[in-house]
Amino acid sequence: MPQTVLLVGTRKGLFILESDDRRDWTMRGPLCESWPIYNAIIGEDGAIYAAAASEWLGSSVWRSADLGETWTQSSEGLAYADESGLKLNKISSLAHKHGKLYVGAESVGLFESTDDAKTFSLVSTLDGAPGREVWNDPAMQPPGHLGISAIWPYDDSADHIRVIVQGNSIFDTDDGGKTWTPSNSGLRREWPAPEDDRVGFCVHKLAPSPDAQRWYQQNHVGTWRSDDGGSSWNEITEGLPTEFGFACAAHPHDRETFFTTVLDPGHGRTMPDGQVQVWRTRDAGSSWQKMAKGLPGPDAFVGVLRDGMTRDEQDDFGLYFGTSTGQLFASLDEGDSWTEVADYLPSIQSVRVATVG
Repeated sequence: MPQTVLLVGTRKGLFILESDDRRDWTMRGPLCESWPIYNAIIGEDGAIYAAAASEWLGSSVWRSADLGETWTQSSEGLAYADESGLKLNKISSLAHKHGKLYVGAESVGLFESTDDAKTFSLVSTLDGAPGREVWNDPAMQPPGHLGISAIWPYDDSADHIRVIVQGNSIFDTDDGGKTWTPSNSGLRREWPAPEDDRVGFCVHKLAPSPDAQRWYQQNHVGTWRSDDGGSSWNEITEGLPTEFGFACAAHPHDRETFFTTVLDPGHGRTMPDGQVQVWRTRDAGSSWQKMAKGLPGPDAFVGVLRDGMTRDEQDDFGLYFGTSTGQLFASLDEGDSWTEVADYLPSIQSVRVATVG
């Protein structure tokens, strides 16, 4: 029987939740020796990969070929040459495509492994990309210091990759990382523009829809939609209670439906009015519905981090999100109602899902 597996990366290890019906769940963890896990995925090869970064122990990738029963760990090659002037402080994002594991790092760099995460090699530090001259300056780095915070390898070619450089830009390459092009046309900012105004945007999360031309985005100053594969963006914030948000997800089968979690844009960065809530549009952002049935509040001042929401691919798909205070919620009716799957976990940094078996 197919099984749904949730990978929950937290500040104190990886937790694995498993279910046959997406209603009753069993949980294992903390795994990866309780290292902070910034991102965890199930690769195309069926293995679990977890990006770990510890202030004491450094950065490493954990791998399990048996759904978390046994693990290997390696950081071989996850480093910059001394003459580069760069230091690898953290790995924060993963993707698996075309037989490769991609790893995003800070200082900003993209690495890859072709031997099941035993060794890694540097693909690119995005030399020549607009903004490259300032984003590794410690004084210019945004909170969190994630570097490359997300990676999307395209289906068409191993040379075609999209990344987010935290606090700077979406970048695309179609030549395997030799050159990079910003993909921010139409976005706005509420701070001074850099010398090259194609960059300098604080993109938090991208969500591709089932239509390759339709992408959604949640960023520091709004919610956005692209109808041309991310080359240009149209704002769809109107109707939401705030502009600021992190986590979001697109419907796996309907290009018009999208879910986001907006937050108080101030220092608190918690749900508006102390009510845990998800917002849904069924018309590509022309209108929004607040979804809060079964979620805590009022007086529930929780947040959701940028990689804290996901959905599975089933026909009656499940939608999942985790909070920075350790609660994990699931919906099987497209957000109309929610149930709590887990509580009292460490702060949740990443939620991913896969169907196995």
